Amino acid sequence: MLRLTRYQWIVLFAAWLGWGFDIFDGLLFNYVAPNAIPTLLGLTIGSPEARTATLYWTGLITAIFLVGWAVGGVLFGPISDRYGRKRVLLITMVLYAVGTGLCAFVTSIEQLIVCRIIASLGIGGEWAAGCALVAEAVPEDQRVEAGAVLYTSAPFGLFLATGVNALIAGHLFADVPEVSWRYVLIFGLIPAAFAFWIRTLVKEPERWEAAAASAPPPRLREIFAPEIWPRTRSALIVAVVALITWWSCNAFIPVVVANLAQAEALQLGLDKTATSILIESWKTQGTAIFNVGGLLGTLLTIPLAKHWGRKPMFALYLGFSSIALLTTYGLDLEPQVRLYMYFFIGLTVFGIFGSFTFYLPELFPTRLRATGSGFTYNIGRVIAAGGPFLVGSVASAGAGNSAVVLDTLFLVGFVPIIGLLCLGWVIETRGQKIPD
Repeated sequence: MLRLTRYQWIVLFAAWLGWGFDIFDGLLFNYVAPNAIPTLLGLTIGSPEARTATLYWTGLITAIFLVGWAVGGVLFGPISDRYGRKRVLLITMVLYAVGTGLCAFVTSIEQLIVCRIIASLGIGGEWAAGCALVAEAVPEDQRVEAGAVLYTSAPFGLFLATGVNALIAGHLFADVPEVSWRYVLIFGLIPAAFAFWIRTLVKEPERWEAAAASAPPPRLREIFAPEIWPRTRSALIVAVVALITWWSCNAFIPVVVANLAQAEALQLGLDKTATSILIESWKTQGTAIFNVGGLLGTLLTIPLAKHWGRKPMFALYLGFSSIALLTTYGLDLEPQVRLYMYFFIGLTVFGIFGSFTFYLPELFPTRLRATGSGFTYNIGRVIAAGGPFLVGSVASAGAGNSAVVLDTLFLVGFVPIIGLLCLGWVIETRGQKIPD
């Protein structure tokens, strides 16, 4: 049970909202991509040409989005260390909200990409500021619990995105999929209102104020200094492997489910409206199962990290991530069974991220905390960007065939094994105080 003061709870909730809306805005596009991309390209939704184009452009836009996310993390990390966590949290929330909201008004793929880049910069910058804010505000013995609770906002963001898409695209505007995606994306503006609420309640951590007043401005190159580099390397290993795995499979959940639902609708002889409803229903089911697994996996990082240690925890999550992916995409399963298997992908591939909100801040001193955490957590997205792009390219080359998509995603299951082989360089921080 978390033992926090009223103000510490406010700080945790503010950062929790920031990260939850971060995920919400970040993934709204993936839900509407099967409708948005064909519409912008002038293709008939559900046609073979539309499915092929959706796979390719989803992969490419997701890859560009991840690169922008990385740039935002690297850019805003030092800004947060120099000018404060609260200021950066506010600025980045407004940035990603406006970027996502503007996506609702685009008339071309090029405009969509520009708006996604704007959103990605804010999303990348928000994480480091929020994690540093929580790590510096809560007591030492509550850091693991607070960090893991902070990341439970990620399933919240996914649930919210799923619910908004299901309500708008699956019910209110199910008969006009060419337009429904625009209404879904307008909801991306919601976080902007909460950003100004946070501004009135949260103050800068005393630990940061003391460090900022007595130390020189942080520089990115300092995290590569000989005394810091082992910690930077440790953070990069676990973050890069987790990011490649998560984005390579998660970005395509709505697309995979949409393809399966379209095939089912064709066999049942459903009309356009019924097909649209079936697709959105299956998206909701698949993502909800994935999210429940992710929420449970996130909370499990607390006992595993505190009682076993960080390295054994990472070994467990990486090993079972590989098993979950290879089983889900490698076995010949019925569509509904494959959807249920997303629980185990969420439990492991998603769950491991609950550790980064406490592990990465533990590695770096106060004056470099947001710089180091932001860089190591986000720069991996440049590498991770290759995952969705390759999956989308290979799958689209197979003309959107579901079997080709599944075979491609099966290969992602080998990525966590690379992480297991590199665990010797991961630093154990259990029982250590957060460095000043």
